[in-house]
Amino acid sequence: MKSKKVLALGAILFYILPLSAQKPIKIYHDDWVDFNKNGKMDIYENPKAKISDRINNLLSLMTINEKTNQLATLYGYPRVLKDSLPTPQWKNEIWKDGIANIDEHLNGRGTGVFYQNDLTYPFSNHAKAINKVQKWFVEETRLGIPVDFTNEGIHGLTHTKATPFPAPIGIGSTWNRDLVLKAGKIIGKEGKALGYTNIYSPILDVSRDPRWGRVVETYGEDPFLITELGKQTVLGIQNEGIAATLKHYAVYSVPKGARDGNARTDPHVSPRELHKLFLYPFKRVIKETNPLGIMSSYNDYDGVPVSASYYFLTELLRQQYDFNGYVVSDSRAVEYVFTKHRVANSEKEAVRQVFEAGLNVRTDFTNPGDYILPLRELVAEGKVAIKTLDHRVADVLRVKMELGLFDNPYVKDVGLADKIVGEKQSLDLALAIQKQSLVLLKNEGNLLPLDKSKIKNILITGPLAKESNYQESRYGPSGHPLINVFDGINNLIGKTVNVNYAKGCEVVNANWPESEIIFTPLTVEEQKAIDFAVQEAKKNDVIIAVLGEGENQTGESKSRTGLNLPGRQEELLRVLYATGKPIVLVLINGQPLTINWANKYIPSILEAWFPAAFGGQAIAETLFGDYNPGGKLPITFPKTTGQIEYNFPFKPGSQANQSSGTDKNNGYGNTSVNGALYPFGYGLSYTTFEYSNLKLSKDRINSQEELKVTVDLKNTGNRTGDEIVQLYIKDMFSSVTTYESQLRGFDRVTLNPNETKTISFTIKPQDLELLDKNMNWAVEPGEFEVRIGASSENIKLIKKFMVH
Repeated sequence: MKSKKVLALGAILFYILPLSAQKPIKIYHDDWVDFNKNGKMDIYENPKAKISDRINNLLSLMTINEKTNQLATLYGYPRVLKDSLPTPQWKNEIWKDGIANIDEHLNGRGTGVFYQNDLTYPFSNHAKAINKVQKWFVEETRLGIPVDFTNEGIHGLTHTKATPFPAPIGIGSTWNRDLVLKAGKIIGKEGKALGYTNIYSPILDVSRDPRWGRVVETYGEDPFLITELGKQTVLGIQNEGIAATLKHYAVYSVPKGARDGNARTDPHVSPRELHKLFLYPFKRVIKETNPLGIMSSYNDYDGVPVSASYYFLTELLRQQYDFNGYVVSDSRAVEYVFTKHRVANSEKEAVRQVFEAGLNVRTDFTNPGDYILPLRELVAEGKVAIKTLDHRVADVLRVKMELGLFDNPYVKDVGLADKIVGEKQSLDLALAIQKQSLVLLKNEGNLLPLDKSKIKNILITGPLAKESNYQESRYGPSGHPLINVFDGINNLIGKTVNVNYAKGCEVVNANWPESEIIFTPLTVEEQKAIDFAVQEAKKNDVIIAVLGEGENQTGESKSRTGLNLPGRQEELLRVLYATGKPIVLVLINGQPLTINWANKYIPSILEAWFPAAFGGQAIAETLFGDYNPGGKLPITFPKTTGQIEYNFPFKPGSQANQSSGTDKNNGYGNTSVNGALYPFGYGLSYTTFEYSNLKLSKDRINSQEELKVTVDLKNTGNRTGDEIVQLYIKDMFSSVTTYESQLRGFDRVTLNPNETKTISFTIKPQDLELLDKNMNWAVEPGEFEVRIGASSENIKLIKKFMVH
C-alpha cells in the first residue's frame, strides 16, 4: 500500500510540477535525432526512410509560419545578424520558427570591410560557433529544422585564411580542367570543415562586353570554356558533401552598355543567342553535375525580371533542365521587381510574383521578415496556394536532407579545420593555378625570360608594383600575407641583383575617369614622379613596369567606359620607353585593356589578371624563367571600345573588315580599326610547338554518333612547356545562321623538348547542335570542319566530315 501511495504521489507531482523541472527529453540518439522533441522517431527523423516520405511527413507537421521561414535567408554576422552566437533575444526574432539559410556567418567579411574575430579564426573556433548556432535551431525551434550555412567561394572560400586562388578570369586562363576540379575540392573540403554546407560558386556568366566590371569574376567570354571549367568546380565542391550554387541565372552579364551598379538591367540579347550563349553553361552544368543550388539574378530579360519569370525559374530550370535543388535570389532581386523594374506596384506584389515564378529563398541585406511577413499575408488572403507553398518549401527541405543535415546537423570533428584549411598541399595547388593563369602576350626578341646572371640593376616601376589590394578581390579569401610584384622579384633575385623601385604615378589621376574624355595636363607632382622614374630607369639594365587596374578600378559596380590604361600610366610607359632600356610590361587587370601603344612598342608583355596571395612569386618565377607561361586568353582583347561587341564566338561576317580585297559589295571605306588586339585562345610560350597528323575516326557519321579526333603535338623548342590544344567546329552550311566556328574541345598538355604526344578528343552530337528555325535543338545533316589550333585565329590543321 505504501508503495502504491508513493507512485500515486509521483504521478500527481509529474503533472503539477513546472515543465522546467522535468527531465529533458533525450533528442540525440545513436542513429537519429528527435528534432521535434516528442520522444519518438517521426518519419522525417528516420535516416532510412525515403527523402520524399520524410519531406511529406515534415510538411504535414509544419505551420504556415514554419513553412514561410524556410523561404528566406538570414545574413550572418555582422551584416544583418548582430550576434555572433545565439542570445535569449533570438526567441523574440522571426527566426524563432526556423530559417532557410544563414549566409556568410563569421566568415571574416563585413559590409565593405574585412573583419576578424576569434570565432572566425582559428578555424576550429568557427566550426564550434557554427555548431552552436545550429544547435540553437535544432533544440530551440519546435521542429528543429537545421540551417543551411551558405558562403561565397568563386576563387577560394570567402573566409579568413582559406586557400586563395586567382580571380576567376585568371582561372579561366589556365584552361585546365584537372586543376579546377582540385580547386573545387579544396573549396568544398575547407567549407565543410568550417561548418558551411552550401557554396555560392561557380559563376557561369558569359562576359561578352569587356567594359563590364565583373569580367574579373567570370571564366571568360566563351560558353563552352565556361561550361567545362564550371562543371569541374561543381563536381569538386559537391564531391566533399556540400552544395554548389550556380550564379547568376540568367543573362546577367550584359546589362545595357555594360553598366553595373544602379543599372544592371536591360540586356539586348536575341532569343537564339540567349540559349546558345548565355543559357548554354547553365543547361549543361545542371544536367551533367546536378548542382543543388541556383542563384536567380536581378536583371530583366525582354521586359520580365528573371527572378519573377515562370519561364526562367520553372519551365527552363525545372521542366527542361531537370534542376532539383532550390533557387535563391541574388540580393535585392525581389525588391527590384518593385523598385527598379516596376512590374509590381508594391513590395508585397513583388513577393507574390517571385513566389509564383518559382523562387524558393529570398536573400537581401535586410531582416528576413521583410519577405516572410508579406508572404504570410498572401497565404492568409488566399493569393498564393498552400500547394505551391509546400512545393517551394519541399525544394529547400530536399536539399537539406540530401546534404545530410537531418542525420548529422553538426560539424563532427571541429579540430579538423585547423589541420586542413590552408594546408601546405592546398597552398601549393594555389601557386600552381596562379602560375598557369599567366598569359604571355608578347615576347619580341625573346627578351623573356630574363637572365639574372646578366643583370646587375633592375628597376621595378608602376603604381601596381607594390600594391596588393587586388590580391584579395571580392568573394574570395582574406587575411593571408600578400606577395606583391616587387616583393616577389626582390625575394627571388634580390641577393644577387640590385632591385630598385620608383612608383612613377598613381593608378588614376585626380579627375579620372573624366580625364579619359577631357585632357588635363600633368600636375607638378605628377611630373616630378614620372621624371624621377625616368632618371632611375637610366641607371638600370632592365625595367619592369607593373601597370593596369587596382581593386578600385574594376569589379562589381565598377564597370568602365574606356579600356585604356587608366590615369597617367601610358604617359609613364612612353617616357620609360624613350630611355632605350629594355622594358617588360606586367599587366594587373580584371578585364581586357586596349593597350595598343604598348603592344606596338614594348617588347614583352605578361598578362597576370588579378593574382591572389602568391601572385608576386608566380610572376617573378615566370619573368626569370623558373616557370614557362602557358596560359591562353579566355576573352578577346579589342583594340578599341568602338569595336564592342567584338568577341568569340561570332557569326559569319559580323566581325569582318569593311572591305575584303577587291570585293567592294559590302563597303569600301577605310574608316575603322579592325581585328582583335589579342584573339580568344591566344597565348605565347618560351618554347615552340608543332601540330601534325590530324585524324578523324570517320569521314561520315549519323546525327547521333560520336566522332573521335586525334592530333600530334611536338615541343620543338629547348624548354619544357605547356600548350593548350584547341578544337573548333565549323558548320559549313545550316538552316539558320550560326557561329563562324565554335570551341568544342581543349586540352592543356605539358611537353619536354622534342617530346611528342597524341591528343585525343571526342565530338559528341550535342557539340554539333543548333537551334533550328522552330527553336528546336537539332543536329542537321551536312558538312562540318574540325579545326585544330593554338588560338581561335591561329588554326593549324583542318579536316572535314559529313553528318547524314
